[in-house]
Amino acid sequence: MTSHNMTWISYPSKSQPLTSPEEIEAIIASQNIISRLMHCYIAFFVPTGLIVGICILIIIIRNHLQNKRASLDLLLLHFTISNIIMIFLSFTVITRPDYLTATHLACSVLSFFFNFGYFNSQYVFILTLVTLLLERFPPWSALCKATQRPILCVGLVLAYTFCLSLMEAVLVGTDNYQLEADCQLDPLFAWPEYEIVKFTFGFGIPSLLQILCFTVLWAKEAPAGAPALQQHMRTYPAVYAISVTMFISHLFYNVMILFRTTLKLQRSIGTTKNELMMNIAEIVVFCESCASLVVILCFYKPCKDEVLKVIQKCRRKTRANNHLEIPETATTHQSGSQ
Repeated sequence: MTSHNMTWISYPSKSQPLTSPEEIEAIIASQNIISRLMHCYIAFFVPTGLIVGICILIIIIRNHLQNKRASLDLLLLHFTISNIIMIFLSFTVITRPDYLTATHLACSVLSFFFNFGYFNSQYVFILTLVTLLLERFPPWSALCKATQRPILCVGLVLAYTFCLSLMEAVLVGTDNYQLEADCQLDPLFAWPEYEIVKFTFGFGIPSLLQILCFTVLWAKEAPAGAPALQQHMRTYPAVYAISVTMFISHLFYNVMILFRTTLKLQRSIGTTKNELMMNIAEIVVFCESCASLVVILCFYKPCKDEVLKVIQKCRRKTRANNHLEIPETATTHQSGSQ
């Protein structure tokens, strides 16, 4: 691995000489768009994602303590924690359209935790798909034993994603740790190999595994005792809905990541529009983390049942209060008429 000198790179909005009114208008328009998106994300998605994530944690942990244990619950618990970590790290976008100012070392640390949550959510979701796949088809003995020990599977995923995140932290750059720079969770000054590795292990391989799981699910004939495909998908709608939203959002994000790599290889800083699209792609990934948690709470049966119970209790209390208020008003009218 050869070291790269990335001191030449900078954001177009901060490096281009403003020589024409068109360039000034383009930068102002770009900053307005990203500022509005940031405010919408912080105002709506972040509170929703955090509240929903905490509710999911409470429900799954309480079910686990009541011995309602299922391997899928543990995997979704792990997935929820990863997405909550992503939401907390997304607070770095509060400064947009400006960027955090940090040393290369601090930016590498932030990038490490971001990549850990990003890779972790991807691969634990693949593990969830494999678990559901084995419920429908006769499993191989070794794979069946592995899925029946979800803690071991989660431990392997954690070890794997830790190694990937550490490798990405190295690819941010091993020089100039003391220098300050504008910091994103995917640092602009990272080596080109950073984006290539992230695309390969954070989108390419997980997407291929997801496609493989869906191909087996739809193309392979299930045994006689297995439930029908439509019934199986109705039983676990949350997982399949998340797979679609995750694929779409990560596809857009990774296309922007690869485009930024081509600019680096051409030793070009790109345009203000390129910078805007990368910022939008980053916020889209954070929005997907919040949306996935909402899907779990609304469509995963144990969580949905608990939500319905709470709603029913609230309705009963409201009805009881209304019944208590009616006699009081009635007696007041009677005494007034006498």
